[in-house]
Amino acid sequence: MWRREKGTVVRRAAAVPERATASSVITAGLQVPRVPTEWAPHTHLLHELVWVRGGTLTSRVEDRVFTVSEGYGLWMPAGVVHGGRATAGARFHEAFFAPDRTPFACEGPRAIAMTPLLESLLTHLSRTDLDAAARARAESVVFDVLRPSERQFALQLPGDARIDRVAEALLDDPADGRSLEEWARWLGISDRTVTRAFRHATGLSFAQWRQALRVHRALALLAEGLDVTTVSETLGYAQPSTFIAAFRRITGTTPGAFLDAADGTSSGTSGGVRNPVSRVRNS
Repeated sequence: MWRREKGTVVRRAAAVPERATASSVITAGLQVPRVPTEWAPHTHLLHELVWVRGGTLTSRVEDRVFTVSEGYGLWMPAGVVHGGRATAGARFHEAFFAPDRTPFACEGPRAIAMTPLLESLLTHLSRTDLDAAARARAESVVFDVLRPSERQFALQLPGDARIDRVAEALLDDPADGRSLEEWARWLGISDRTVTRAFRHATGLSFAQWRQALRVHRALALLAEGLDVTTVSETLGYAQPSTFIAAFRRITGTTPGAFLDAADGTSSGTSGGVRNPVSRVRNS
């Protein structure tokens, strides 16, 4: 995914809580990485739901990159290979679901709307002193309210050998400002071929795809506490106003509004950014 930040701790896999037992359908927990943390590609025998407060989580699943920001979670079905990164200090919440007793089913990763009720229920289920009856009641309500978000915040990677090198280079450095023609020369193919390949593989033009990628990265940088001007410069924009316009065009809100909503959510209110990358191709 993105270029690894200095001081990142790499873990081989996210551990399933030890208290996950045959008597529990849902096992929830919380961790707060003090430094940027990366999980190498791995799978779980259980379904997993992850969400963050005070930061972002980025997950790569095959040819898609998911950015999980305030107000949303990511459902990962059992057996799906995935890796991820959490920003330093993010409150990283996770819940594991027994596949054979989970009525909620998705074939692939899905964005989940983390409503205040759903979060409260899962926090309740993280307690270790619940008796079996109380746990069963809470679990049944979770399944009543757990639903996919109307918007799926996935950035589709090309998966086309002709242009994959461009995508990987931009993932490593979203600020790379080379033009379409310059990328085509670098690849040794025509710019028309690059254009057609991006449109066919992602549903977006090259310029739209790069803009969407930069917004995904901006969500993480803003959550890390960088100001709008610094994020704009980091992502290669000549002027903050250009970045703000691009961010608004993709997300429907401004970077400042995103920061305000994130601060409100992490402080315990029930806010959150609405549809943070709503115009990135749905999947």
